[in-house]
Amino acid sequence: MMINRQLFIIGVKSGWKALMIFSAVLAMYFIIIIEMFDPDIGQVLIEFEKAMPELMAMFGMENTGSTLIGFLSSYLYGFLMPLMPMIFIIILTNRMIAHYIDSGSMAYLLAAPVKRVSIVMTQMAVLLSGIFVMVIFCTILGLAYCEIRFPGELDISVYLMMNLGVFTLHLFIAGICFIFSCIFNEVKYSLAFGAGINILAYLFQMVRNFGSDFENIKYLTFFSLYSPKDIVDGNTEFYWGMIILTAGALILFSLSVIIFKKKDIPV
Repeated sequence: MMINRQLFIIGVKSGWKALMIFSAVLAMYFIIIIEMFDPDIGQVLIEFEKAMPELMAMFGMENTGSTLIGFLSSYLYGFLMPLMPMIFIIILTNRMIAHYIDSGSMAYLLAAPVKRVSIVMTQMAVLLSGIFVMVIFCTILGLAYCEIRFPGELDISVYLMMNLGVFTLHLFIAGICFIFSCIFNEVKYSLAFGAGINILAYLFQMVRNFGSDFENIKYLTFFSLYSPKDIVDGNTEFYWGMIILTAGALILFSLSVIIFKKKDIPV
């Protein structure tokens, strides 16, 4: 069996508090932002965007239109959903492979009848299940609350696809964090590279959002592959972005398994 049940339970127990905290914060923002929606004030928001275009664009909050799905794509899926789960992933990955090696716990795991593949696959399962639970929770909450407050206003198919898109984004982010946790034996290095690359990519995306003068920065950040506005507008580039992010995540996680199997681990 590739997944070690006891190790999986330990991993879940280690990360459940962070999962609950981040999910609760996102739930609060979902409810607040959905409550803010009002089709009658669409023009007011457009005027606010005109008054502060750089600030709104930097956080991906622009061109909301007057529809509920457009509102959510900007205020939730343009800023909060890319950022908050990313921070959760960084925190959770920080407690995985490199942490066990750095603390000396890996020596005990390897001394037990647990194969390396089982260890790395179990840690991967803990990480992916955490992301999955968070995205599913937000998806169901948003759908249910929108239907309660604004029955029939939400374009459900677009909403579900938008959540699938954000899930593929975080799979890729998790792959980056996880591979560096497998490469390095010390948490400070795995955190520096895993968190550093993701945060830098996010900052590049914020700069890119300033306008056409910074359009070429999209080649420096994978966040450019995720654009909720594209799916609202029916742009097929969104689907290509999801495919690339998913393929990239599969490659990163596969390389992580190979690296961990072959690496020298101090005991």
